Amino acid sequence: MTASVRDDLLAAGLAVFDRVGFEAATVAAIRTRARASNGSFFHVFGSKKELAGALFLEVLRHYHAAILAALDSGPDAEQGIDRLIRAHLDWVVTSRREARYLFEISRSEWGEDVRDAQRAQNARLAEGIERWRAPLVASGELLPMTPVMFVSQLIGPAQIFCRAFLSGRERTDPRIEADTLIACAKRALRPFDRINKQ
Repeated sequence: MTASVRDDLLAAGLAVFDRVGFEAATVAAIRTRARASNGSFFHVFGSKKELAGALFLEVLRHYHAAILAALDSGPDAEQGIDRLIRAHLDWVVTSRREARYLFEISRSEWGEDVRDAQRAQNARLAEGIERWRAPLVASGELLPMTPVMFVSQLIGPAQIFCRAFLSGRERTDPRIEADTLIACAKRALRPFDRINKQ
């Protein structure tokens, strides 16, 4: 079975889940959209739930890659906060269907099967952020706090705004609020005397 069949099934699963939700989605609808036979589907995935879990991990990997790419050039504290928030907002807008799946549709009942892989991916993201953050905390450029608190202060407000966008409650492109979100994050994450003093 070629990787393209798997990719086609994942793309079809994403489209069907986005349109009708996980519960209402059927293997037949996914197969039809992917133009795959019943045998092809069950050769690659044992069930709709297995496909959903694989899709979750694939989307999570893409999201994490976009976030970590913001830190590729080793930005300073101000630039890093700016780039990380913009990366989050850009990914949500340009990958709206994937973002809706990751943040709105994904379910804990099928997530148990992929929990270990999810933890490993989350750990890689945390390590990447921490490699950038730890020296800046040590030099006093960022406030000391736990990594979980740091990410919640960094991405949390943007994520709340993005959830409203993904659900359709808010129609405004969340990127137009980037400057405000970045300013708030800098106040939460940087010592007061370091904000905009570089």
